[in-house]
Amino acid sequence: MEITIADKLVSLLELQEIDSRLDQLKKLRGDLPEEVKDLEDEVIGFETRIKKYEAEIEGYNADIEHHIQNKKDADKLIAKYKEQQMNVRNNREFDAISKELELQELEIQLSDKRIREAEFKIAQKRADIEHTNELKAKRVAILEQKKTELEKLVSESQEEEDKLIRQSEKQAKKVDERLLKAYHRIRSGAKNGLAVVAVDRGACGGCFNVVPPQRQADIMEKQKIIICEHCGRILADADMIKVHRKKK
Repeated sequence: MEITIADKLVSLLELQEIDSRLDQLKKLRGDLPEEVKDLEDEVIGFETRIKKYEAEIEGYNADIEHHIQNKKDADKLIAKYKEQQMNVRNNREFDAISKELELQELEIQLSDKRIREAEFKIAQKRADIEHTNELKAKRVAILEQKKTELEKLVSESQEEEDKLIRQSEKQAKKVDERLLKAYHRIRSGAKNGLAVVAVDRGACGGCFNVVPPQRQADIMEKQKIIICEHCGRILADADMIKVHRKKK
């Protein structure tokens, strides 16, 4: 038997009623799910920041090790040059070795400076880590509180929500596939989640814009699916919706 437009609209209306009840359940949770998600993202952000600081400290420690080794190498060269200086044959050789000694002493001074700079930066990063950990601890405390509140709300309505989800999935199988895709697309963009609305007093029940008389006549005839040219919602005859609700 061929499915009429009226049958298709009734199937959609039944699906929408189930989904609207699901929406109401989720509304009871208010902004808690979004708040929990935002707090989780904040905590992850703090952890990422701390890891970055720790990686920078590792880099500064590597710099310190490098400059400590530079100093050791310079000390060895200084000892070597001083020994050579004792056996020079002329002033030119003495001056050349003296310049090498000065160069190595400058290397040691430069390494000492770089070590102090790295140690200062490490101290700064450790302070940053401590401050970030304090911020993270505060957000974690709030997060745990919000998660507890959300879990309580979810547990109170989980059984009913699971039941409605099963009903929605079952009802969705009764709806024309193309119409179902349009329904989900419209619902996702509608503030109140309504994809099918009545034409009431000549206006769309979703956006309240006037529906032209000819389109109102088409809706009454139920020969094809009519879409609101302003908001894109599926339009249904108000009397049909009232009859459907009375049957429920």
